[in-house]
Amino acid sequence: MPPPDRTPGLLDRHLDFLTALREAGLPVSLAEGLDAVHALVAIDLADRESLRAAYAATLVKRQAHRAAFDTLFDLWFPPVTGSPETARERPAYDDPELRRLRDELSRLLLEGDDAALRDFAREAVGAYGRGSGGAGGNGSRGQWFSYQVLRVLSPETLMAGLLAAVLTERGGLDEKVARRTFTRRIESFERFVTEDVRRRLAEENGPEKVARSAARPPLEQVDFLRATRADLAAIRREVQPLARRLAARLAQRRRHGRRGRLDFRRTVRASLSTGGVPLTTHHRPPRPHKPELVVLCDASDSVSSFAHFTLLLTYALREQFARVRAFAFIDDLDEITRFFAPGADVVEAMTTMTREARLVWVSGHSDYGRAFGVFEDRYGDAITPKTSLLILGDARSNYGSLNLEVVRRLAGRARHAYWLNPEPAADWDSGDSAASAYGAVVPMHECRNLTQLTEFVEMLASTTRP
Repeated sequence: MPPPDRTPGLLDRHLDFLTALREAGLPVSLAEGLDAVHALVAIDLADRESLRAAYAATLVKRQAHRAAFDTLFDLWFPPVTGSPETARERPAYDDPELRRLRDELSRLLLEGDDAALRDFAREAVGAYGRGSGGAGGNGSRGQWFSYQVLRVLSPETLMAGLLAAVLTERGGLDEKVARRTFTRRIESFERFVTEDVRRRLAEENGPEKVARSAARPPLEQVDFLRATRADLAAIRREVQPLARRLAARLAQRRRHGRRGRLDFRRTVRASLSTGGVPLTTHHRPPRPHKPELVVLCDASDSVSSFAHFTLLLTYALREQFARVRAFAFIDDLDEITRFFAPGADVVEAMTTMTREARLVWVSGHSDYGRAFGVFEDRYGDAITPKTSLLILGDARSNYGSLNLEVVRRLAGRARHAYWLNPEPAADWDSGDSAASAYGAVVPMHECRNLTQLTEFVEMLASTTRP
């Protein structure tokens, strides 16, 4: 069977789709793009689900990336094109047509037919999703909005009737199960409405514009400082599995790490059999080093989520360190190690720390200079030549004293010193940021998301040079 004709339009769309995936944070290489092309030759391009499966098999490496992939696929390869439905005015509450539509939606939710529910959502968007035209009389027909459709149909208000139908008329279902089932179906309908609105916007304005706001970055690339409540909950769930993978990798690296120091005596003795030429060197058994770790973290509201997840991952990996001590500060400083005893729930420990630790002195605004001074006075002996010092914060000290000499002394006593900054490097030194001043004393690393945090903790914990 000869391969189907691949038109230039399809090639352009393929390349644009790959570009959009990369811009959304999915790692798509040139070789994988070529693999996708080879896969397209083997399928029927008219079968949209086969097309989706071919692209997903060749381009998606992690399940966490699948949602962004599906969103972008629907923009570049929509299920339908055109908008043949006639726009309607928003109906009154007692309008017969509105009652008919709500009855139809209720029936579809009872039946759970996703295909029919998707078709109904498409019809509803065409009827009620178009906003009013732009001002100025330029002939604009207005944008598409999902909230208008959902406001007209109000699917969440159908729950009581749906429950009554299955509990009294049909019977045999537990109320909690039924409520959960209908909640999922209502969420599916709302998703179908949103997807169709995106399709129409992409058709009129181009998929590139819609993709920038529609496709969220993969979880590991979500900025800590811009994460939503749902993002933070998902990142929290990801930390423990991530810590287990990191711990296993680091333990294996230590077992198979570099050779120990040269055993001079054994090497010379072995060279006697070769006329004094040391053809074979002998080494002492390696002694993997577990670094001690001291963490100083800014606990102010502006960076609290970043400090939370760094402490969470660090304490999940505490077996990779000989000793871990943690200190938090705002404009006062307190040791918080006691809140993270072995076996303690780290999320609860963070809550207790916020309530009980002595972090506020006067203003409650970050004062790095004072915090470093208090640390040296109270806990300076925590820093030894065996210690890795880790400072977490955005280096924004509200134009207060920076106390650079204290930071220089602390970093000089430590075996290693690092500073993790959750802000984009482009924002450093803007406003009250003292990133360059502190970075000249302690090497500063951008750490905006879980990927960068993982890479840094792996580097820190895998340090084996004694």
